[in-house]
Amino acid sequence: MFGRGAEFAEKYLRQGTKIVVTGRIQTGSYTNRDGQKVYTTDVVVEDQEFAESKAAASGASSGGYQRPAPQSAAPMPSEASAGDGFMNIPDGIDEELPFS
Repeated sequence: MFGRGAEFAEKYLRQGTKIVVTGRIQTGSYTNRDGQKVYTTDVVVEDQEFAESKAAASGASSGGYQRPAPQSAAPMPSEASAGDGFMNIPDGIDEELPFS
């Protein structure tokens, strides 16, 4: 992150804070002092936002992850099967992803 985004991260983000980022992966290489070629992979963040409420974040900072309280509405099918709040990715879809 650079500029205002980096300033925001420094001011508001702490270890364990869940965020959503939008950006790109950038690869590069350089030769170190020992003459060895070193390859790098960087995530260049173009946008960021909190992925949880402030109350949920403060609960997590007291010693680890805490699962949010169950909601009264029925979860979406993908949420129900995942159990962790993330959508399940079907097996065999690796060939369709634009990255590896």
